Amino acid sequence: QVQLVESGGGSVQSGGSLRLSCEYSGFMYTSRSHMGWFRQAPGKEREGVAAIRWNDGTTYYGDSVKGRFTISRVTSKGRLYLQMNSLKPEDTAMYYCAASTHTLQALLEAEYDGWGQGTQVTVSS
Repeated sequence: QVQLVESGGGSVQSGGSLRLSCEYSGFMYTSRSHMGWFRQAPGKEREGVAAIRWNDGTTYYGDSVKGRFTISRVTSKGRLYLQMNSLKPEDTAMYYCAASTHTLQALLEAEYDGWGQGTQVTVSS
């Protein structure tokens, strides 16, 4: 069973940057394996931020973060990253790392079955 542990959250001013890290273990690689980052703000549904298809590294981004966020991985270290630049107050949320072995829609929450505990990101104006 996959285990995921996020780190790197914090408080930053608008326009700043943060890099989130997800340490993973027990991740099964299949042709449909994906890992991704999701976020949930208070009173809102969880939304897909970025994802990566494991077999070829294809990346996917939510419209609200395209051009600002970058998902990457270092498989030798068992790490998934989310580099977040030009942060805005509306990026404030709990950020979760997630994994799936059977995803067809990379940013769809329901297709992921492994989740971390989350790391809080707060962006002040």
